[in-house]
Amino acid sequence: MSERSEDQDLAARAAAGDESAFRTLYREHVRPVYWIAHGILRSPADAEDVTQETFVTAWRKLPGLELSGESLLPWLATICRFQAANRVRRRRHEQAHTADAPDESIADTVDVEDQVITAALAERIADEIGTLSEIDREIFRLCASEGYAYQAAADELGVTAGAVRNRLSRVRSQLRGAVEEVRDA
Repeated sequence: MSERSEDQDLAARAAAGDESAFRTLYREHVRPVYWIAHGILRSPADAEDVTQETFVTAWRKLPGLELSGESLLPWLATICRFQAANRVRRRRHEQAHTADAPDESIADTVDVEDQVITAALAERIADEIGTLSEIDREIFRLCASEGYAYQAAADELGVTAGAVRNRLSRVRSQLRGAVEEVRDA
C-alpha cells in the first residue's frame, strides 16, 4: 500500500472530526482559495466571505470525500468557484429587486473558461508545490501561507534567515513559471 500524502492524511483526520487537522488544511490552502475567489469576484470583501464559505462547506463535506489526488486544493477550488458563482447570482437577484443602480463591480458572468483556467492553475500550483523539497514546502507554508517573517521562519526551521529568503525566492520563481505555463496554455 502506498503512503498517503500530507493532505490525504489531514483530510482523513479532519473527516473524522479532528479540528486541528482541519485548521492545518485551512492554513495551507486559505491563500490560494482566496485568490481564486478574488479572481472571480474582483472584490476583497466578497473574496474573504467566499473563502470562509468554502472552508465551512469543505468541513461539512469532508466525511464523504474520497480524495483521489495528493492535494486538497483542486477540490477546494471547485467549491470556491461554486460559492463565488452563487454569490454573483445572489447579487444579481438582489439588484433586480431593488431600485438602486446596479453595482458595476460585480462581474456580469462567471466565465466558464476562467473557471477552467482557475482549476487548471490550482492543480498546477498544487503539483508544483508537491515537487518541492520538504524544507522548501515548509518555508513556503510558513512565509507564504502563514505570513511568517524570514527570521521567524528561520527560527522555526533551524536555518538562517538568508537561507529562508533565498529558498523562498527560488520557490516563488518556480511557482511563477508554473502560473505562466497555465496562462500561456
